[in-house]
Amino acid sequence: MPSPLSVWNTAPPPPQRSAGPLRTGSAAHPAKMLPQIAAHAVATYTRPGDLVLDPMCGIGTTLVEAIHLGRSALGVEYEQQWADIARRNAAAAATRKGGGATGTVRCGDARRLTDLIPTTLHGEVDLVITSPPYGSSVHGQVRSTRETGERGVVKKDYRYSHDPSNLAHVSTDRLLEAFTKILQQCRIMLRPGGTAVVTTRPWRERGELIDLPSAVLAAGQAAGLIPAERCVALLAGIRDSRLVARPSFSR
Repeated sequence: MPSPLSVWNTAPPPPQRSAGPLRTGSAAHPAKMLPQIAAHAVATYTRPGDLVLDPMCGIGTTLVEAIHLGRSALGVEYEQQWADIARRNAAAAATRKGGGATGTVRCGDARRLTDLIPTTLHGEVDLVITSPPYGSSVHGQVRSTRETGERGVVKKDYRYSHDPSNLAHVSTDRLLEAFTKILQQCRIMLRPGGTAVVTTRPWRERGELIDLPSAVLAAGQAAGLIPAERCVALLAGIRDSRLVARPSFSR
């Protein structure tokens, strides 16, 4: 029986609804989680005081949104550069929020979550939310070159470090094998009845469509997770009952 399908209206809201500014250097991460998607997942699947885990947290967007909504947040990030920024972002969010909301970031390989995170937290996580890295064709930021008098667009901040162990550099098959191991670790971290949310999208590589959403769903099942929903995040705005497309090549 197919999983239920739901559509999330996660178009960017007015700036005043933001959880707050991120620290210097955050914008350079090649594959940032859209804050509205993280916030929607946290608000839908958790309650204030719950614990949210992102095993591949990047600059800590998920942690910031979780803290903003009164949840505790825990992140693991492979690259030290981004782990440091995520730690600063989480600390700033906790300071803004107050009231006991906390955020902790550890640097390491998510395939070793249970070694990186204290055993007292195993089986205590209410929500896992994360996104695996995919091809550089859908990473980074683009801008028009019209201001320079040229035609077309330029792209920047679309590469991770050159560390060959970073999953952003491996083949799709190896990525899925590794991500299955990460989800197995996440299953150990989740409490009974907890939820895992993985955000992903298809892309084209040498003309071939890579159906990563379906592959990630299969990886979750192989890791012992039970599919509950397949959701679509609506990134277009809604104005006067009509969709307003969001000009982006990266999502």
